[in-house]
Amino acid sequence: MAMNEPEAKVWNGLFWVIQLFICINAVAKSFMQESRGRMLYFYSIASPADFVLSKLLFNTVLMLLMSLLSLLLFTLFLGNPIQKAAPFIGLVLLGGWSLSLVFSFLAAIAARAQQNAAIMAVLGFPLIIPQLLLLMRLSNAAFAPLLTIPANTVLLLVALDLLVIMLAVILFPFLWKD
Repeated sequence: MAMNEPEAKVWNGLFWVIQLFICINAVAKSFMQESRGRMLYFYSIASPADFVLSKLLFNTVLMLLMSLLSLLLFTLFLGNPIQKAAPFIGLVLLGGWSLSLVFSFLAAIAARAQQNAAIMAVLGFPLIIPQLLLLMRLSNAAFAPLLTIPANTVLLLVALDLLVIMLAVILFPFLWKD
């Protein structure tokens, strides 16, 4: 707010960095807040795949809502330099989905490591930085009237998300047994 209305690239970069911190605070703590007794209860009533998919779904919905809310607040407080609103909103939703999937899975790993949030940061940032840079580059096209968003890059981002879901379903049962 001290800068009034920042230029489009600054607005875009700031938006995605804020999205990262929103995801860490809102989504990534989902596994860490579960007590050992509650995890034993979930172990007795659900399969590992069902449990991890339900956590991923809940965290995705939460992050999508948080992403739209932060977009609304950004446009209210920092102006609206977006030239193509619909593609940018689509990228915000896709980016929120991507961030929530990665950090939900990392939170499951960190929760099994004696609730150590440092593990999540150490594992998460090397995984999320390329994805975040990809989202920033894709969303730059929404700020320029002549640039188009490349479909193959969006498909790459969707493929990465599907890969995270498959890894979570395959690897979470090994964490679940512990």
